[in-house]
Amino acid sequence: MSDFDEARWYVVHTYSGYENKVASNLQMVVENRKLQDLIQDIRVPTETVTEIKDDKKREVERKIFPGYVLVKMVLTDDTWYIVRNTRGCTGFVGPESKPIPLTDKEIQKLGVEQTAAVEVSYAVGDSVKIVDGPLEGFIGQVTEINLEKNKVRVIVSMFGRETPAELELEQAVSLD
Repeated sequence: MSDFDEARWYVVHTYSGYENKVASNLQMVVENRKLQDLIQDIRVPTETVTEIKDDKKREVERKIFPGYVLVKMVLTDDTWYIVRNTRGCTGFVGPESKPIPLTDKEIQKLGVEQTAAVEVSYAVGDSVKIVDGPLEGFIGQVTEINLEKNKVRVIVSMFGRETPAELELEQAVSLD
């Protein structure tokens, strides 16, 4: 179906409210069939907005494109079939449901692949202070840093036990 062996971003149309379900079902199929090299990433773009309800401010996550899921995949007859037949999916966005990949300009505009270089002031083995989230205030030791996924794994001592935690890179700062 495709001349490219390169993964591209495609837009998949879903029933409204089924975006996360489609994404998780698709992710499960990818893991079960070991298709990570063909279907590389599945995203439901969201944004955090402040909502005021009953005189209370709260941060809520809202879908930027309700009814759509972005899938980075190598388009083959098999991957097309798998995505197209995922429960809750109504088809690909494109003429006659023929998938058209997003252009680099569209990808940039959507901010799907932010390639802003992330610099962290800590390394594996360093002690860090957690500055945000449920573990705020705890000190942990870095066991793994994944710049691509913007994640850091730390071991935190809680209640006399070593507890692993995965955080966003900016949720931890170096103690130095």
